[in-house]
Amino acid sequence: MQLSLKRDWQTGDVYAPHDLSAAEMRKWGKKQQPTRDVFDILSINPLSLYKNFSVMSDFVSEMGRIRPARETGLRPVNQRKVAKANCPVLSMSISPAAVWAALPTTTRGQPTPLSADSKGERLAYASGKSVFLRSIDDPAVATQYTQHTAATTVARFAPSGFYVASGDASGIVRVWDSSPNGSGTTKGEYAIISGRINDIAWDGDSQRIIAVGDGKQRYGHCITADSGNTVGEISGHSAQVNAVSIRQQRPLRAATAGDDKNVVFYHGAPFKFNDIPGRGTHANFIYGVAFSPDGSRLVSVGADKKILLYDGKTGALQTELSPPADSHTGSIFAVSWSSDSRSLVTSSADRTVKIWDVEAAKVKHTWTFGDTGSVSHQQVGVVWPSGRSDGLIISLSLDGQLNYLHTSSATPTRVVSGHQKSITALTTSSTGSPSSAPTLWTGSYDGRLSAWDTATGTAEPVDGSGHTNIISGLAATPSSSATSSKHPQIFSVAWDDSLRTVDAATKTFTGASTQLSSQPKTLAATADSLVVVAQLESVLVYRDGSQEGELPLRASPSALAATGSTVAIGGADSSLRLFTVVPGRAPRQVAVVDKVSATAITALAFSPDGSLVAAGTAAGKIYVYDTTPTTKNAGDDNSNSNSNGLHLVTDRWSAHSAKVTGIAGSLDTNLFVWSLKEPGKRVKYTNAHKEGVNAVAWLDSGVFSVGADAAVKKWDVVVGGGA
Repeated sequence: MQLSLKRDWQTGDVYAPHDLSAAEMRKWGKKQQPTRDVFDILSINPLSLYKNFSVMSDFVSEMGRIRPARETGLRPVNQRKVAKANCPVLSMSISPAAVWAALPTTTRGQPTPLSADSKGERLAYASGKSVFLRSIDDPAVATQYTQHTAATTVARFAPSGFYVASGDASGIVRVWDSSPNGSGTTKGEYAIISGRINDIAWDGDSQRIIAVGDGKQRYGHCITADSGNTVGEISGHSAQVNAVSIRQQRPLRAATAGDDKNVVFYHGAPFKFNDIPGRGTHANFIYGVAFSPDGSRLVSVGADKKILLYDGKTGALQTELSPPADSHTGSIFAVSWSSDSRSLVTSSADRTVKIWDVEAAKVKHTWTFGDTGSVSHQQVGVVWPSGRSDGLIISLSLDGQLNYLHTSSATPTRVVSGHQKSITALTTSSTGSPSSAPTLWTGSYDGRLSAWDTATGTAEPVDGSGHTNIISGLAATPSSSATSSKHPQIFSVAWDDSLRTVDAATKTFTGASTQLSSQPKTLAATADSLVVVAQLESVLVYRDGSQEGELPLRASPSALAATGSTVAIGGADSSLRLFTVVPGRAPRQVAVVDKVSATAITALAFSPDGSLVAAGTAAGKIYVYDTTPTTKNAGDDNSNSNSNGLHLVTDRWSAHSAKVTGIAGSLDTNLFVWSLKEPGKRVKYTNAHKEGVNAVAWLDSGVFSVGADAAVKKWDVVVGGGA
C-alpha cells in the first residue's frame, strides 16, 4: 500500500483494481464503468480517485515478461489479462496503410457490372471473393469487403451512397455499410436463389432490392434491404436473368432481361408481373436493361447488337436505337445513362464504347480499343457516374483494365491496371537514388507482370511478350549493382517453363526467353546478376540467359533466397543449405542444417545485412539462424545444434496455423511482426488477405504484402526500441 502511494503515476500507466472493497468497487463503476477484471489505460492519475492500485511495472519484469503468479499475487484470470496486455505496452504495432485494389473479375461472353455512387466519387465492383470500393479520382485509395464465402459477381451502391448490396455465385446477397468512414459492417445476409447472382438493383428510397440470376426454383427475388422481407416476385422468365433495373420515381416500375430473349416489365411495390413488351424483338440473349434517371425511358441491349427503347412508365416498346451505319458489330454487354437522360453509353465485344444521342438516334462519339481481333480489349462493362461535371465515363476491358474516357480525347485519359488473379510472386527494385521511390514488381496466376510505383500506388503492365502461365518467382538485381549505364534487371520464372528478363527502367521484357528443363518453383538473384532457379529436382545457375552451373542437392528444393554471393536453399526434406555462388566458379556449399523441422521449408529470407536467415515451414513455424558457419563436431547428430553448421538464434516464432509463404505471412491469411531480442513478442494482423498471404516485402516506406485476393496492401509497422 505504501509503495503504491509513493509511486509517481504517469499519464498512460496501465493499472487494475486490486483488492478493492465493495464500496470502492461501486464508486469505481460509477466513474469509470469497467468490470471487476478489466484492465484499462487512463489519462488521469488513478490515485487521485482511489487507493490500492498496482501498475503494470509491478507485474512485468525488466525484460518485458510477465512475472510468475507467485510474485504478482494476481488471480489466474488477471494473470492472463496482464500477459495479454503486455504486447501493446512493448510498443509494437502493425496497421493497414493502403489497399491497392484488384481489378474486376471478368468472364468472356458475360457482362461485368460496374456501379458508381450518387456523387460520382467511388466505383464498386466484384473481384474474386471480395468487393472493392475504389476512389474514381485516386484509384490508389480503396476499401475491401471480404465477408462473402463464394466468388462475388456484382456490387451495387444504394442511391443514398451509404450501403452496398453485393451478390455471389452461391446466391447470397449481402447488404453492408459503405460510408467512407464506415467499417463495412454487414447489415443483412439473404439467400435469394440457389445459383449465381447476376445483377442487383435498388429502388430510389434505398429500401428495396431486386436480385436476379441463374437459380433452380426461381430466377430472382424482391426483398427489403433492412430485413429481407418479400416485397414481390420475379416471374415471366424461362431462362437465367442477366440484368435488372428499378425506376427511381413513383409509381415504381422494374424490368428484368435474360437468356430467354425477353424483357419482363413489373409494377410495384410489391413488384408483380405486368407485361413482356416487344416480345420476340430481341433475337438473342439480353445482357443489360436500365431506366433513365428521370424515369421516362427504359433501354435494353444484348447479343443481337440491338438497342431498344421503351416507355419508362408503361413499358411500351418505342423504337430501336441502332441504325446500321453506326451500330455495334459485336454483342453489347452493358449500357448506362447520362445524368440528364438525353444520352446513353454502350460497351461491346467489338472493342468499342459508343455514346448515343437518344433523341437524334445517332452515335455522338466512339472509342476503339486495341487491334482487330484483340480479345483482351473487348469492352464488357461501362458506367456513366452521376454527380460529376466532367462527363467522365469508365469502361471495363476483358483483361480487367478500367478505362477513363472523356469526349475531348480519342483515347483513354487514364488506364487503371493491376491484377485480376491471385498474386503469386513479389520483389522490389531501386535505382539507388534517394529521390526515386522503389518499384514493386508483382506476378500473378495468369502470367501477368506489373510494376507498382510505391509513391503513388499506380500499376503499369510490363510491355512485350511475357509469360502465359503462373509466375512462380521474381527477383531483382541489387540496387548496388545498378549503375547509371546499367539499370536494374528483373528476372521472372513461370509455369510455362521459361526464364525472362525485364528492364526495370523501361518496364519491358528484353531479349528472348530462356527455356527451362522442368517446371520452376522459384528463383533468386545474386549481387553478380547470377540467377539461381529452383526446379522440380534441381537448382540451376544462369547468367545472361545461359546455364552456368548447378547446385548439388540431396532432396527436391522448395525455397530460395540470396544475399550478396550467398544463396540459401530450403529442401522438401527440411534441410537448409548455404552456398557461395560467384561467376566463373563452381558453387561451394559453406553450411548445412540437415533437419530444420519435421516439415518442408516453404519460405526463406535474409536479414538486410545478411547475418541472419529465417526459414518458414509448412507447419507454420519460423526458425532463425546465424549465417556464420560453425564447426561441426564429429559424432554429434543433433540436427538443431551448432554442430550442423549454423547457430540457431530462435525457434519460438510459431504462431502461424498454416504454411508460411513469406517471412512473415501465411496461407492462414495472417501477418506477424516478430522480435529477435524478445522471441516471444509479436504483433498480429488477422485476415490480411482473403484466402491467404502469398508474399511480403519490407521497404523503408512500409511493409507490402500480396495474396490470393489479387490486391497489394501496404502496412505501417511500428517497432519499439526493444524489438
